[in-house]
Amino acid sequence: MPTLYHHFRDDWQQNRAAYLDAYQVGQQSFIPNLLPQQAVDFPVYQTLDILAKRFGFSSVQQALDPNQSVDSPVAGQKNGDWLKKSKMVGINVRTIGTFWNAVNYALTLPALHDSIHLLPIWEPGVVGSLYGMISWNINPEFFSHDLYQVLNQLDTPEKQLKVVVNLLHLMGRTVGMDVIPHTDRFSEMVLSEPELFEWVRREGPVLVDTSESVTEQVRHAIADWAGANRSLPDGAPLTPEALFGEVSDYGGRLNRRLSLIQQLVAGGFETVPMTMAPPYRGLYSKPDEFVVDEYGQTWYQYGFLKPGPMSRVFGPLARYKFYHTKTNDTTGELNFDQPNSSAWSYVSQRYFECQQRYAFDFMRGDMAHVQMRPEGVPAQIDAYYDPLRTIKRFIRGQGVGHFGFFAETFLAPPDTMGYGDELSHLEAIEAETTLGDLQSTVVNSAEFRARFRQYLDLAQTRRFAPNFTVMTADKDDPRFDGFYRAGNRIRYFIALFMNSLPSYVGLGFEVRNRHEERGANEEYSKLYVFSIQDDTEIDKVTHGPFQWGQNAEQFQAILQLRLLADQLGSEIMDQPVHWLIPPDPAGVQSAIAWTQRHRPAYVFVVNLDPAKPVRHVSLPLFTGEAGKLERVLDTTDEQAADCCMANGYHYPLPGLNPGACRVYKIV
Repeated sequence: MPTLYHHFRDDWQQNRAAYLDAYQVGQQSFIPNLLPQQAVDFPVYQTLDILAKRFGFSSVQQALDPNQSVDSPVAGQKNGDWLKKSKMVGINVRTIGTFWNAVNYALTLPALHDSIHLLPIWEPGVVGSLYGMISWNINPEFFSHDLYQVLNQLDTPEKQLKVVVNLLHLMGRTVGMDVIPHTDRFSEMVLSEPELFEWVRREGPVLVDTSESVTEQVRHAIADWAGANRSLPDGAPLTPEALFGEVSDYGGRLNRRLSLIQQLVAGGFETVPMTMAPPYRGLYSKPDEFVVDEYGQTWYQYGFLKPGPMSRVFGPLARYKFYHTKTNDTTGELNFDQPNSSAWSYVSQRYFECQQRYAFDFMRGDMAHVQMRPEGVPAQIDAYYDPLRTIKRFIRGQGVGHFGFFAETFLAPPDTMGYGDELSHLEAIEAETTLGDLQSTVVNSAEFRARFRQYLDLAQTRRFAPNFTVMTADKDDPRFDGFYRAGNRIRYFIALFMNSLPSYVGLGFEVRNRHEERGANEEYSKLYVFSIQDDTEIDKVTHGPFQWGQNAEQFQAILQLRLLADQLGSEIMDQPVHWLIPPDPAGVQSAIAWTQRHRPAYVFVVNLDPAKPVRHVSLPLFTGEAGKLERVLDTTDEQAADCCMANGYHYPLPGLNPGACRVYKIV
């Protein structure tokens, strides 16, 4: 029996000319009725033809020139506050295969989704983790051979990324990059700039030297290897190119890097691993816990002498050495009055060069919750308080005034993910927005209601705005299945139409399977943040490409809202919210409602409870005079009353079905 999913596929084949025309002539801001898995299968010529008809041939030609830039939609903004209104979509490029497919996917998004966050774009290291970058070179696996066959001048992943950002700008989207304050433990950055990282020397499982003098020993060992293997003249700078070769020689660079790593490990040298959450420092080597990698090298695990509840050691990663230590012990207490200024300058310059080359509009600051000072946020914030803050300031200081900062923090209680108060830390690092943790809750649960209301209050009282996060691009994994078995339309409705908070949703949410039972690994985008082929890692290994969901009911519901967004967008897009019924943290009232503060045109009403109806709902008078509300949409009841009249005291509304999302036009 044909399913609704097959109906959408067949309908596209039969009516695609009409759907394409609606987009190409500007009737819709996106291509309606197009499943994302169908969009990413578009041939290059078809995509180019669609864009040329929508934006004009000359504009598309300019965008396809990697030596030119298309102006950002927010160019000229004096700061990054535009992020506080953004409705962002996160894309793990590995799930769609190539940068080019980000353009195809964007064809399915309404204009209200005005920002695209690309997960890390650089060459990955151990276990293929996107967050364990090994160089400043763009990840070659994201290169589109199909695009190259059509446009031969786009012969590198760098050139293809540039034209993709150009096209996304042309389509009205801002584009953001991840800024990562760490690398793979033996990245090209580590090996060419060893003084920017912390080193130890071990004999077997025992750390025999943890002083800062180990770095100089490492520098000599690298120079010795370079002299023996690369025929470099004495005193020649140990740049990545000099050490490892040309960017395009991927196999040769890897082999030479492995050769150098083997020599360093044989000498007992390794980087200090990155840590998360207090106490951050105070590490020791575990003699009975180790792994042997595919090259036969033994890696001993680290632990904390005094671990906290959230303490984690990330063995495959090394954080930049932003501070010297108080006791000349790289595993000991940091001296925050003695920054390693060369590390700050290095990361600021490198990320600025990346922003300039690809014209990124904002940075998503990875692990922005890291705050290592045991006393918390200091009374005076200096230039060396936080590397993410410094990077943002450096880029803005070079003339990119609109550059914004989207921080990865979870708004945890004080002294949980970082020392001190995370709210104060977010203000000190000058983040415009932060991720928050609504995505880790069940809709209408006590946690969801409390966080929702807290985030609204924070957006009003603090210098940053938390996101109404639907699903993140790097956390779609089996652990979160329980959060998405009910209330998905509620989440998306609020994320799309409620302007009190910015919003964030990961690619694939619109067709994500319900997963009443755990799905195959290939159905979760999180498991493509890394690339594990070891079958012993049964919960993480993936075989083949990402598998899109086939939840056509969810796609249909979200399509309905996207079509409505096109209808209402110009009247609500930049309007601040006037709350009529704010979220109730106590859960006594599960209905919420809002309109626009300055020019009320529509009223949005939601029953947050996906299981129970709301019988009695009334809205306070808000237009200054009695008026009429005409129903535009009720997602659960097409027969709902067409209009509602004020009675002189309030607007009495018909009851709301479980999970109902309703829209009224103010007459």
